[in-house]
Amino acid sequence: MNAIIVILLIILLAMVIYITAGTGYKFRKEKADRKRIEIEDALKYIYNCEYDGDPCNIEGIAGNLGIKTDKASEIVNILQSRGLIGGEIKDISLSAEGRIHALRIIRTHRLLEQYFAEETSLPETSWHQEAEKMEHHVNSEELERIAAKIGNPVRDPHGDPIPTSTGRMFEKKGVSLTESEEGSFARIVHIEDEPPVVYSQLVAFGLFPGIEIQILEKSANRIIIIANDEEIILANILAANITVKKIEKIKKPKYSRVLSELNKGEKGIIAGISRSCRGRQRRRLMDLGIVPGAEIKAELASVSGDPVAYNIRNTLIALRKDQSSKIFINEEGAKNG
Repeated sequence: MNAIIVILLIILLAMVIYITAGTGYKFRKEKADRKRIEIEDALKYIYNCEYDGDPCNIEGIAGNLGIKTDKASEIVNILQSRGLIGGEIKDISLSAEGRIHALRIIRTHRLLEQYFAEETSLPETSWHQEAEKMEHHVNSEELERIAAKIGNPVRDPHGDPIPTSTGRMFEKKGVSLTESEEGSFARIVHIEDEPPVVYSQLVAFGLFPGIEIQILEKSANRIIIIANDEEIILANILAANITVKKIEKIKKPKYSRVLSELNKGEKGIIAGISRSCRGRQRRRLMDLGIVPGAEIKAELASVSGDPVAYNIRNTLIALRKDQSSKIFINEEGAKNG
């Protein structure tokens, strides 16, 4: 009996040691992963400071990473010991090796954002946050497969240049909307995706890279623009997050209305789909027959008015307003009756 008890105690002790060792390993791995992520985020922040011509110091790193100054100092010491940074503490700069590491993280982040835009149904406001989570867990082979799948893009969906696999970074183009002349025309080439609350407001206005605008009025507190044939009033804090390139004039749109404006019984001819409609959502609309030249008719609306059923190619399809408002139509050429 005593022998059985001893054996059971030995087994129990072995299980405790095994569990404790496993828990300890998991804790150490999680701690190491957190540290690696902080180091990579710091490298990315330092690079962005250099790219934008801004000074970089420990306080800036702490603020960007959301950590205390002493922890930021610890990260800076690690970066120095690994030969990834140089310069003074008041103006930290990347070494050649540090720049290679930083560009790899930035390339990963921006390719992921473009992948989310083209291949998933994630909303625009989620692309950045999801890329932030995944950028530290994608290896080089996986990243290049992603790049190939989406056609090796040179810019992400916000207009930021994507570093090449060899570490080349293209220059930013354009000037801030706040620096544009009153009365001039411009094309949006970049929209800053941070802070999220500002980006969400710009998305809500229907602004995105590629759209053409006119600057109607500028004052000390706001800028008024025309975009998508609508007047938009932007506080300067919002306008500062938009980069534009001057153009001679706005190209006349090849459509007269958007599909969401059709009343019951009215018809139109599909002219195109807004560039802001991407990826799976765009492909789904095209699969439903939403292609240039197709005739479409508003048949009936739900009790709430959204979604609305449309007849296209003798098939009824239901579209929400946020979808139909991105479909351009012309009424001329549509058959009556």
